[in-house]
Amino acid sequence: MNPVQQFYQYTSELIEILEKSVQPEERDGRIERVQQLLNLRETTMREIKKPLNQEDQAMMQKIFALNQKLSNLLEKQKRQIQLDIKGLKQKKVSTNKYVNPYQKLSASDGMFYDRRK
Repeated sequence: MNPVQQFYQYTSELIEILEKSVQPEERDGRIERVQQLLNLRETTMREIKKPLNQEDQAMMQKIFALNQKLSNLLEKQKRQIQLDIKGLKQKKVSTNKYVNPYQKLSASDGMFYDRRK
């Protein structure tokens, strides 16, 4: 299989994986597989040489269209992970406030200072 066909195969597999909805518990495995495919895709991209025949050029046009779709899906995945991280941070802060509600109060509040000597 030539590098252009492998690149197309890896790209279409990435799109297929990213389009499937996954439970939060299975996300780590999915991210791992996406990283593997992106690494394979990168090494295959380096193997592609410039003088391509007509068949490979047609395949590259398909790849360019798929690449746009892939970048949108990866961006969507990134936003979802960022939202989850933000939610976890907010949950941590609210739990901390519930456990220790007087943590943020300053110690000098309500104290009397005698300035006379």
